[in-house]
Amino acid sequence: MEKREKFSSRLGFILISAGCAIGLGNVWRFPYITGQYGGGFFVLFYLFFLLAMGLPVVIMEFAMGRASQKSMARSYEVLEPKGSKWHIHKYFAIAGNYLLMMFYTTVGGWMIAYFVKMLKGDFVGADSNKIASIFSELTSNRNEMILWMLIICIIGLVVCSFGLEKGVEKITKPMMVCLFGIMLVLVVRAVTLPNAMEGLEFYLKPDISKIQEAGLGNVIFAAMGQSFFTLSIGIGALSIFGSYIGKERSLPGEALSVLILDTSVAIMSGLIIFPACFAFGINPGEGPGLVFVTLPNVFNEMAGGRLWGTLFFLFMIFAALSTVIAVFQNIIACTRELSGWSQKKATVINGIALIILSFPCILGMTDWSSFRIAGKNIMDLEDFIVSNNLLPLGSVVYILFCTTRYGWGWDNFRKEANAGQGLKFPASRAYKFYLTFILPLVILYITVQAYITMV
Repeated sequence: MEKREKFSSRLGFILISAGCAIGLGNVWRFPYITGQYGGGFFVLFYLFFLLAMGLPVVIMEFAMGRASQKSMARSYEVLEPKGSKWHIHKYFAIAGNYLLMMFYTTVGGWMIAYFVKMLKGDFVGADSNKIASIFSELTSNRNEMILWMLIICIIGLVVCSFGLEKGVEKITKPMMVCLFGIMLVLVVRAVTLPNAMEGLEFYLKPDISKIQEAGLGNVIFAAMGQSFFTLSIGIGALSIFGSYIGKERSLPGEALSVLILDTSVAIMSGLIIFPACFAFGINPGEGPGLVFVTLPNVFNEMAGGRLWGTLFFLFMIFAALSTVIAVFQNIIACTRELSGWSQKKATVINGIALIILSFPCILGMTDWSSFRIAGKNIMDLEDFIVSNNLLPLGSVVYILFCTTRYGWGWDNFRKEANAGQGLKFPASRAYKFYLTFILPLVILYITVQAYITMV
């Protein structure tokens, strides 16, 4: 039996777990909905739900990985009561990892494309119509999108092929340090622009009128949804990293560190985007348009904008690549545990599969653009299945498995979570009741709401 790899340092574990959680949604979704839903009030709601909903599930994923010393592919079998069927969830969780990468590699590819375009100076002197057309040209050019998707896939696969310590940890640690370094430089630049304070006010000043306009219920719902989906919990993407650490530190403190890093990226993104947009009178639009149309317009107005734009898209590549590497590593580890393959063989076979599976997303924007289900193209459909179904419902399975006697059980879970020095998981009966009954109902409510808003 091959000895299980371990992280060489605690920092490696925290940065790589945070890298898995830090994704592109932190940058193009969080700042916009914060501004839209009441600024500072929304941030407070978001932080509350992050601690109340997200943190327990992160701890549960880490605990299952560490206790079983397995990935999602085998952790249920090690921990579940004999004869129970909890392990069926692994098929949905593994499918969720593949499905996430089926569209994430395309969007990650766009980041590389824009980094190259910024570096080359393609946006210099371009007006807002030209900048918008650059994005629409990219997303309608099948072969160019395939090229960038292949590049990000190959980078991720090469890193994973060297294994955990020599590949994933060795590359992700400096990459995440650079990500935070670049963000800090961009924040300083943005908040020192003229009129930057107006942007900060729009972003963070608590605004009751916006809450009244949107409706308190909608604000709370948006904060719950964002706090939940930002962490990529529910498909075992984090539990794999729990299996690579020892018992020196308790898990609540480690999970809190991951949460703090993830949240700091989201909040810092807003500190870059809003001051910059307000400084040049550009509307901070929502979604991909914010990153690919709004911000290139901002950088064009800014002194040294080509440099700042290049740095921004380098940071975006690191945000995308950290998630790609983490999820690829999880997929490879699951495959190895199920098949007994070597690291290299699992990497090659999964690499071919992941590249082929990434094609429908690209074709859905080009050759198959007329294909729609409920008004969604292939990318939106893949995103909806993962974000609004597999992540929340998978989290409910984790919660019930860790809190009820029909699964791993409350005492076993707490013993594992609290092993080592550091913060301890609460023992109170009221908290257990909340996790077992209230939290699953809240998550199911979010899931149902997502369908209601589609109708």
